[in-house]
Amino acid sequence: MHYSKSAFSRFPVTIYYEDTDAGGVVYHANYLKFFERGRTEMLREQGVCQRELLEQNMGFVVRSMELDFLKAARLDDNLVVITQLTEKKKASLIFCQELVNPREEVLCRAIVKVACIDIQKMKPQGIPDTVFSEK
Repeated sequence: MHYSKSAFSRFPVTIYYEDTDAGGVVYHANYLKFFERGRTEMLREQGVCQRELLEQNMGFVVRSMELDFLKAARLDDNLVVITQLTEKKKASLIFCQELVNPREEVLCRAIVKVACIDIQKMKPQGIPDTVFSEK
């Protein structure tokens, strides 16, 4: 499948003291937050309001995630989360995400499968056509 350029997003991240351990290196769990923000911003760029989806008893949940830590991110780094939709199925999305430095070196890479669910029944449901429609 081919998606429009809007299925690609760049989201800036600055590393703050609260993101790091005592040595000034980003604590591993914080990468999950950076990637979550990247996916959220991509949805916003697509015109998707997650609050409106929640009002319709619909939400996205992480089904699985694979992380590869390649280089350390450190205090005061100015980085970018690159998010790309790589696959859309009836009730799931797969994203490839990278956290990169200003030289475009990849510090961490994630493959994330997200499921669309009915939040009351906690069961999968189809993704609306308006979310990441092919162009």
